[in-house]
Amino acid sequence: MPDWEKRFRAPRVSLPDWAEDAPQRSLFVSNATGTYELYAWDRTTGAQRQATDRPNGTTDGVLSPDGEWIWWFSDKDGDEFGVWLRQPFGGGPDEPAVPGLDASYPAGLALGRDGRTVVVGRSTDDEGSTIHVVRHDGAGGPDGAAPVEVYRHRESAGVGDLSHDSTLIAVEHTEHGDAMHSALRVIRPDGSTVAELDDTKGGTVELGLEVLGFAPVEGDTRLLVGHQRRGRWEPMVWDVASGEESELVLGLPGDVSAEWYPDGSALLIAHEFEARGEVFRYDLAAGELIRIETPTGSVSGATARPDGTVEYMWSSAAEPPVVRSTAGGVVLDPPGMKAPRSVPVEDVWVEGPGGRIHALVQRPAGSSGPLPTVFEVHGGPTWHDSDSFAAGPAAWVDHGYAVVRVNYRGSTGYGREWTDALKHRVGLIELEDIAAVREWAVTSGLADPDRLVLAGGSWGGYLTLLGLGTQPGAWAVGLAAVPVADYVTAYHDEMEALKAMDRTLLGGTPEEVPERFAASSPLTYVDDVKAPVYISAGVNDPRCPIRQVENYVDRLTARGAPHEVYRYDAGHGSLVVDERIKQVALELDFAARHLPAVG
Repeated sequence: MPDWEKRFRAPRVSLPDWAEDAPQRSLFVSNATGTYELYAWDRTTGAQRQATDRPNGTTDGVLSPDGEWIWWFSDKDGDEFGVWLRQPFGGGPDEPAVPGLDASYPAGLALGRDGRTVVVGRSTDDEGSTIHVVRHDGAGGPDGAAPVEVYRHRESAGVGDLSHDSTLIAVEHTEHGDAMHSALRVIRPDGSTVAELDDTKGGTVELGLEVLGFAPVEGDTRLLVGHQRRGRWEPMVWDVASGEESELVLGLPGDVSAEWYPDGSALLIAHEFEARGEVFRYDLAAGELIRIETPTGSVSGATARPDGTVEYMWSSAAEPPVVRSTAGGVVLDPPGMKAPRSVPVEDVWVEGPGGRIHALVQRPAGSSGPLPTVFEVHGGPTWHDSDSFAAGPAAWVDHGYAVVRVNYRGSTGYGREWTDALKHRVGLIELEDIAAVREWAVTSGLADPDRLVLAGGSWGGYLTLLGLGTQPGAWAVGLAAVPVADYVTAYHDEMEALKAMDRTLLGGTPEEVPERFAASSPLTYVDDVKAPVYISAGVNDPRCPIRQVENYVDRLTARGAPHEVYRYDAGHGSLVVDERIKQVALELDFAARHLPAVG
């Protein structure tokens, strides 16, 4: 078995979640059976059991605060539309968790520590966003009363958190119509409003807020909030009862997120800067920030345990992910083969039309250019590539390619202005930055200009198709996974939350701003595509639906353009290891056939 395949097959685990009032009980995700599923773990006995078993996998689950129940979201073959089910932690049949609610897209879930209160966020095309309060009896089962709707709006909204005493519900909403910048509202379980927080500038919402969590202390009305008031994400403490806001100025240059330590005395700080991550402990009383030692790389998740230790998921581009504890050692070490190492990333900064662009470069060990080079474009777009382990880019490196990943304008991690630059000229802005880095890659001698591959998934797949049409002489091959291909049809078919995002990015609907949708749609430029194109798409995808992909493919077919399409029975990607390996193998094969000089 080649190393690239081992990296996909090697057993992996997520950072374990744990029950707030039963911390010995944990829930994690693993691919141990070849499909990503939820697993229950009793830390006292060491016993682990697989909690879910579905053909297309399950990753969305949470423990009840008392540790008695596993709640998990049941959709159909990756369509993301479904209902919450639950099962006893020790095993047993699944049962409907909120019988009075119909299927929907999930929009947050909060389980009360009182054992009775459940807050469910939902989203549907017909209803928009709704939030419901469900009361359970003392044994944890529904008490027979119908769910009570406490919030409804046409725009996107969701459940942020529920206070320790279950009397306050934090809601993130975009009632102002800007899906990229949420405002906050705190309501009671009867739907009445307690407090509002809405960062505005000149009367227009331009600064985002996010719920990080209520203080884990009985009767405490402090809510931890993320804000962008100084140009990047930072935390503050908002007392929703008094209205007092305490911004935390930590002196860290990048985006900062935070969560409470279980006793409420300190915050666990996560800091992301220039594609690397680190964690700190911030003592609220002393105002002291203490770094928690981790190697250089990325911390993709961290949690503070009741004993004061911190568990975190760490990896780098060269080193596979591992869950470690500040108590020492590895928290979860699944049996079986270990993922082989890859090569480290090199940081490159390139001057672009909107400022300095950060790119991460990997190349085969000991190689010299010019090399066949894959520009692997990240999705989102509100995301960023980091110095973290990724089996996909490592597979290309193993096959003799250099890999370049560009954190274009629109990416997170480089300040609010960089992220918010993505407006109206959607797709074209990102491609300007990718073109600038492409020019550097060729002139520096890294990349062979005749063997350049543009590739990506989701938003990265969209940028791939758009780039092949708007920069037809720049790319030799295109590989687009689950892409937006026909923007207008995609808008009409996609889930409601993404419609709201598209209205924000483009300034309206296809009927209101047709020229912007046309300018940003790959379908507009499909007749200019010269490079062979490979497209993979999930037939149940609610984010980049299949009909708009077929429209694009039909146009390629009509003019006899070289292309191949792979359709698979899942949604926006697959949770099945064999399926992931098959898709990478198909991409490697397509590139090898159309770039024959690659060995």
